[in-house]
Amino acid sequence: MTASARSFMSIGEVLAQLRPEFPEITISKIRFLEEQGLISPERTPAGYRKFARDDVTRLRYVLAAQRDQYLPLKVIKENLGALDRGLTPSAGPGEPAGLPRGLSLAAGLPGPEDFLREPGDIRLSRTELLTASGLADEQLAQLEQFGLVASSRGYYDADGLVVAKTVRDMGGFGIEARHLRGFRSAADREIGLFEQVITPIARQRGPEARGRAEEVVRELASLSVRLHASLVKAGLRRVLGG
Repeated sequence: MTASARSFMSIGEVLAQLRPEFPEITISKIRFLEEQGLISPERTPAGYRKFARDDVTRLRYVLAAQRDQYLPLKVIKENLGALDRGLTPSAGPGEPAGLPRGLSLAAGLPGPEDFLREPGDIRLSRTELLTASGLADEQLAQLEQFGLVASSRGYYDADGLVVAKTVRDMGGFGIEARHLRGFRSAADREIGLFEQVITPIARQRGPEARGRAEEVVRELASLSVRLHASLVKAGLRRVLGG
């Protein structure tokens, strides 16, 4: 069986795969990078290293960063950490990691494809969230107090960033986090309502059950946002006498 047909590769197979692009690579170099925490291959019961494709990708990134950008291992390790959290690496030493280019906060309503994004796709530290959203620390504390934003193991996901930026923009009209507690309550009621629809589908047997449940979640969430926006716009038009 070839290395490409297996899930894992030996250190010798990794060396053979990388050497055409990085002629100076050696087994000792790969072991050193592991010791420095830049890669973490699995081990067989006998102690032999098992390299997954992600390990090889990380090795390729490390070697290219050293060769092409002359980056020290400390900076490369920080960049790998940013990539692991769904961020873009910093442009240079001392510069913060950036948000991924694919994260869009457009003014339009979200569509079905915007829902069910994996929370782990983006992980922001508190400082990174504050910087990206433009909120002050005390404002973020209020959002957390009222259940509008929550962290997991010290990190915030993309949904938390969207909420934080939206609240910041609403703050320009004098609306504070304490005024928005009703949004959290309304969202919880909607979740409870939709859960009654989704749970029976998710409990069905067969590999397609989860996929079907996810499609229903996307559609219901999109319809919910559309309905909410329409009701609010209609109500505001009445306020204006339109």
